[in-house]
Amino acid sequence: MTASLSQVPGYPAGHGLLRDRVVVVTAAAGTGIGSATARRCLEEGALVVVSDRHERRLAETRDLLAKETGGEVVAVPCDVTVEEQVQALLDAAVAAFGRLDVLVNNAGLGGTAALEDMTDDEWGRVLDVTLTGTMRCTRAALRRFRVQGTGGAIVNNASVLGWRAQAGQAHYAAAKAGVMALTRCAAVEAAELGVRVNAVAPSLAMHPFLSKVTSDEVLAELVAREVTGRAAEPWEVANAIVFLAGDYAGYLTGEVLSVSSQHP
Repeated sequence: MTASLSQVPGYPAGHGLLRDRVVVVTAAAGTGIGSATARRCLEEGALVVVSDRHERRLAETRDLLAKETGGEVVAVPCDVTVEEQVQALLDAAVAAFGRLDVLVNNAGLGGTAALEDMTDDEWGRVLDVTLTGTMRCTRAALRRFRVQGTGGAIVNNASVLGWRAQAGQAHYAAAKAGVMALTRCAAVEAAELGVRVNAVAPSLAMHPFLSKVTSDEVLAELVAREVTGRAAEPWEVANAIVFLAGDYAGYLTGEVLSVSSQHP
């Protein structure tokens, strides 16, 4: 039988790549990249703190992850637009596990609006969650890493839209391009702390929430851009995040790793 990229590969087993590391993942409730990342980190031996502003879904995610992986999972509600909650999230991680090793900035907000019709509130909300929220969490983590003196890693979730144009996505694309620039600048500043800062840039990762908020026509158009003929599974993006968080990426910092099969 001939292998095909259109076929979803087998789910990989864990290999202890993050054994005993304390990992915080934002926007981890539900079934998207955040929860998939938390799961992969647990399967790689990490101690995981999941956060989200949706408290009920967050508690459900924590319980499911703990049950299915047998790992140690702590849930901390956090709205990344509120500085006090960001600080409380990292404080809770340290209180639970004694330190912070990895921060995964997954929180982001999308939407579709033509630029000429876009309101200041629509623009500002997307930028506040997606870009400024990433900055707030990164800033808090760097302060924590400085106190610890033990090094660490930060992985940001960007998007191929930080490089490529798509109608109706001016606010989201601008925010994700900002996440890429923030990643590079933060990496330069964090180097003296022994902290690496990198990002992933997914194109299309399919999960139930995305299918609810995106029309079938738009999804079909996005899938058609992928040379694999399919969207990524959230765990395939999570694999790249785990790689950047772990020792195999020990020389990488300030990089944006495309997790995409889009052709130009």
